[in-house]
Amino acid sequence: MNTTTLGLRRGWTEQLNLWSDRKELLNALAGTVGTYVILVLFIGSANVPGTSVSMAAFMTPGFLAFAVFATGLTALPMLIAADREEGTLMRARTLPGGIRVYLTGRAVTTLLTIVLNAALVLLVAVPLAGVGAPATPARWFTLVWVLVLGALAVVPIGAMIGSLVSGPKAAAAMLALPAMLLMLISGVMFPLESMPGVVRGIAQVFPLYWQGLGLRAVFLPDSVLAAELGHSWPLGRAAAVLGAWAVGGMVLAPWLLRRVRGR
Repeated sequence: MNTTTLGLRRGWTEQLNLWSDRKELLNALAGTVGTYVILVLFIGSANVPGTSVSMAAFMTPGFLAFAVFATGLTALPMLIAADREEGTLMRARTLPGGIRVYLTGRAVTTLLTIVLNAALVLLVAVPLAGVGAPATPARWFTLVWVLVLGALAVVPIGAMIGSLVSGPKAAAAMLALPAMLLMLISGVMFPLESMPGVVRGIAQVFPLYWQGLGLRAVFLPDSVLAAELGHSWPLGRAAAVLGAWAVGGMVLAPWLLRRVRGR
């Protein structure tokens, strides 16, 4: 059995264990859906300036993008840092495939968590924010590749961060503020067009902005383009940026984890 298959089996087994734990499911429900509901109620029903789209509807794709981003960039590093403390990474070298199996398993678990969070948010968004399902097959296809590339863009980065920090508490302390700052400047909660030019340029370097843009193109009508940079959906550029982050991370993450395990 090759390392990829072993990693997939490991990740699926770990996720089944998490889903069978009622406490974990309730935490996921409260942490993701609860936060979303509070934000929708706080933002209210006012429209995005210059459009007929409500702020709640505009924020929904952005919140979904941030949920993907935060799962890969904050939850995964804390898991890996905890495994380092417990010696799991060191013991991984005794398994067939070693670090590749471990990393694949952790990636699978994270991706399945992202799928669960996305499904929970969308189930609540339909009645609460008036966000409907993608209207065309092309939009369904865009939804799939944005979620997949968005997850792959941050999961390897999370793995690298988790391999460098001293423990899960250090990971949480180090990542909380940068994640919140990126959420504020990436246009996922309100239009980026209202931000200064320098902030716009910084936001477009990171994958979160492009995840949010791609998901807005899926769920929102074209009338919201009045509030988008360039008044268009540059999905080709979004795919290129997310793909570049994904490839770079997948190349660097296994190498860095091997070095950490060696130390």
